[in-house]
Amino acid sequence: MTYQCPLCHQPLQRLDTQWRCENNHQFDNAKEGYVNLLPVQHKRSKEPGDSAEMMISRRTFLEGGHYQPLRDRLVTLLDQHLPAGAESLLDIGCGEGYYTSAMEQGLNTRREMQIYGLDVAKVAIRYAAKRYGKVEFCVASSHRLPFADNSLDAIVRIYAPCKAPELHRVLKSSGWVLTVAPGPRHLYQLKGLIYNEVQLHSDVEESLAGFERVSTESLSYKMTLNGKQASDLLQMTPFAWRATEAVMLSLSQRENFSCETDFTISLFRRVD
Repeated sequence: MTYQCPLCHQPLQRLDTQWRCENNHQFDNAKEGYVNLLPVQHKRSKEPGDSAEMMISRRTFLEGGHYQPLRDRLVTLLDQHLPAGAESLLDIGCGEGYYTSAMEQGLNTRREMQIYGLDVAKVAIRYAAKRYGKVEFCVASSHRLPFADNSLDAIVRIYAPCKAPELHRVLKSSGWVLTVAPGPRHLYQLKGLIYNEVQLHSDVEESLAGFERVSTESLSYKMTLNGKQASDLLQMTPFAWRATEAVMLSLSQRENFSCETDFTISLFRRVD
C-alpha cells in the first residue's frame, strides 16, 4: 500500500527522497523519515496543530505511564478483533506516537501489519518519526486522509476529528474503527481549578454513518500526581487556554493532586 496524492488523489511512488504522483506533484521525505502531505492551501494556520510546548508536556506525561491502562486496552481490543491477515492500520491524530508505537509492537506479534501515524502538527510527527522507525508517519489533514479507497484494515481515532464518510472511504469492507472520547467525569478535578461551574462531558454515544457499533466500554481510574505531572497534564489539554498564571503556578507547587480519568472506548465495523 502507498500514500495518495492530497492534490489529485493519484497514488504516490517513493523515489529516493521524494514521493511523486503521475501528475508530477512532489512531496519531500524528511531526513527523520516522515513525509509532509499537507499542502499549504489545506492549512488553516501557519503551524497547525499542537505547539512544541504542548507536545513536550504530553510526551513527558504519557511517558510517565499515567495513561498506560488506556494504551494497553486499545492494543488488546485491536489484537482480539483484527484478523491474522490484516495488513494496515492508521492512527489519526497520533501526536508523538505514544499509542502508535504500542500498536506496532503489540499487533505484529501475530501478524505482519504496516502501521501509519498521521497528525497535522509537524513538530509532533518529526519527533515520532525519529523515535519509531518501524511506523510510517505523515503530516496530513484528518479531513483529507492521504490513502486510497478501501485500503486500510483499521483506524484508531483518539480524540481526533474525522468525519464518517472519510473513514468509510479508506477502510476495507468490514474494516474497524476504534475511537476514544472523554467520558463524563474525565479530568473533573482539573477542570474544577479553571471553571466556576464544571460541566460533565456528554455521555451521548457517538454514531458513525455507514458503521455498526460493536462495543462501547468505560475505562476510569484515579491518578495521584505531583505538581510537575499535573502541570504537564494541564498543558496537554484544551483547558490550558483558560487557565490563569495563578492557577498554573499553584498547580505546579502542589505536592499531590488527585484526578480522575474517564475514557469511553467504542469499536465500530464498516458496513456496506
